[in-house]
Amino acid sequence: MRPPPSPIPPRWMAAAVSLGFAVAIGGCSASASPPPTQASTAPSPPTSGTFDYQLGGTYDSLPDQEGRIDIVVRDAGAAPLTGAYSICYVNGFQTQPDEAADWRDHTDLLLHDAAGDLVVDPDWPDEHILDPSTADRRSQILDIIGPVIDGCAESGFDAVEIDNLDTADRFPDIDRGGALELAAAYVDRAHAKGLSIAQKNAAELADSAHSQLGFDFAVTEECAAYDECDHFTSVYGDRVLAIEYPHALAEAGLDFADACAVPERPRLMILRDRDLVAAGDRGYRYDTC
Repeated sequence: MRPPPSPIPPRWMAAAVSLGFAVAIGGCSASASPPPTQASTAPSPPTSGTFDYQLGGTYDSLPDQEGRIDIVVRDAGAAPLTGAYSICYVNGFQTQPDEAADWRDHTDLLLHDAAGDLVVDPDWPDEHILDPSTADRRSQILDIIGPVIDGCAESGFDAVEIDNLDTADRFPDIDRGGALELAAAYVDRAHAKGLSIAQKNAAELADSAHSQLGFDFAVTEECAAYDECDHFTSVYGDRVLAIEYPHALAEAGLDFADACAVPERPRLMILRDRDLVAAGDRGYRYDTC
């Protein structure tokens, strides 16, 4: 997740995911979860076609782009797109907006500062940070987030995208080893349900995320703006879905044509408005290389 402009974009106002805070299926624990020993048998995303990123509003066709959508990312609270390879967005390391109340009985799973106050993401101040630093916490977090991943499979999604893998780098009080153990548990959970799973951002982790944790492909925001596209394509090849935003490109002194000209850019790169609004809404932007 990249720092947003102010005010907070409404992409996070998409239908809230019901986390199912009751105890989930027994026996599923994140403690000491090893990387998968076999490659996923779930279908990988196509490496050509039309890609769209729809977290702020869903629609089934693209205006002025021949209509068809072949690959799409949607929030876990939305339905997959019939006929497309559909990827389910899950916030795996932070809470979703408007769900703080759901976590009040689980504050021991959230990161606290030295004064004992809950830590919030300074760029997304309605999101608390999950703390996977111990095996017990990881197990309890998986009891909450695991059913969301299961729900993606039950709804008919083909894959899942786990956001905020980089929280241990952004919040030093989080144990990085614990965060990676939790990531491995998410990979195992997705594969067990027949889903492929995408690494989201965290360019510096790409090699280990793929080779050790078992992520199947990558979704990256602003890799051209941050000059890190090659971190993903060198590991995942053409299995990289890239989104650029106008404001980030402008801040880097680039436009979308420059992003498309990056030699190591992912084959499937699109330009979207930062709010990710639905086609037809004010501010909607979409373009492809």
